[in-house]
Amino acid sequence: MPRNGLTYAAAGVQLEEKDRFTESLGSILRKTHGPRVIPNPGGFAGLLRLDYNEKLFKRNYKDPVLVACADGVGTKLKVAGELGVYDTIGIDLVAMNVNDMIVQGAEPLLFLDYIAVPRVDSVMLTALVRGVAEGCRIAGCALLGGETAEMPDVYPPGEFDLAGFAVGVVDLERAVNPCRVRPGDVVLGLGSDGIHSNGYTLVRKIVSHAGLDLRAVYEELGGKAYAEGADGARSVPSRAAGRAGATGTRGARARPTLGQVLLTPTRIYAQPIVKLQRDYKVKKVISGMAHITGSGMDGNLCRALNTRVDAVIDWSSWPVPPVFRFLQRHGGVAEAEMRRVFNMGIGYCLIVRPDFADSIAARLKKLGERVYRIGKIVRGRGDVRAG
Repeated sequence: MPRNGLTYAAAGVQLEEKDRFTESLGSILRKTHGPRVIPNPGGFAGLLRLDYNEKLFKRNYKDPVLVACADGVGTKLKVAGELGVYDTIGIDLVAMNVNDMIVQGAEPLLFLDYIAVPRVDSVMLTALVRGVAEGCRIAGCALLGGETAEMPDVYPPGEFDLAGFAVGVVDLERAVNPCRVRPGDVVLGLGSDGIHSNGYTLVRKIVSHAGLDLRAVYEELGGKAYAEGADGARSVPSRAAGRAGATGTRGARARPTLGQVLLTPTRIYAQPIVKLQRDYKVKKVISGMAHITGSGMDGNLCRALNTRVDAVIDWSSWPVPPVFRFLQRHGGVAEAEMRRVFNMGIGYCLIVRPDFADSIAARLKKLGERVYRIGKIVRGRGDVRAG
């Protein structure tokens, strides 16, 4: 026992380091703040204006309802930790929350994060929070605050955890309701940026079982990260690509390593979906939406259906990104299991009225999305089936 008695520092918690890290985050958070955020220096919680009569609340909701959700990024954290790449999973954290929220027809307003670590590493934590802030910027919401918990007795060195919490708003009469889905509606799919943040326990098992190297370049994954391109998809930040071991020559685009491809951030669909709904303020042309996460198309699209209809999906109607076939081949994974675990290239679905399907697809393409007509709604019992 220390001569002068036990201290928090001797127990493994460095309060001064944590305070310095927390104080350094102000400028990162402020970059995500709009006029709704009320400055609250030294406050124990963040403040955001929700007065729908204010001019700065541009949508002027008649009957505003708050929408809230919480989520994490699963064992994708393990891949990030193994590679020492922390500036992309914050984007994943925001995406997994706001993509769920917009399914309800909501506009994201604010985001909070919770980070648990064995000790405060300011460099690693700053990279994490910068990623969260970037996700909030893409989603159009404010990073209002968060919590960093230093718990050496819970998390061994090298381990950490993330959780996110989002709050949004929707006008009650505009909230998405599965009862509105009817036969004849069209199912549109929006392209994913790869695996997103589900199924990584299986991904990591495949990597280990097949003896794959996260820092190696595999020709099967293509000459560049497939999340890049003129179609508006986002790529892994170059800093992350470099640390993940991407190779290449000066002046040429580096080919992605397996680790870089696996850490491609989850695509955030919030702003295109919010803008689309603003384009149709009177007509309710969107009858349902679904975020395609764990349990795949079958386990998520069914949540947008009522018990009088089925969704019939044409699985050949969109290109499957190469990372899925790469993992399937190296893991010997059955097709049914792949579809049950992964998004297989479709990260978000909209069920729309048939007369508006083409115009909605065109609007979303202008907003940078890859859009595919992947199915139709028929009479049924609330199931999703191949057709």
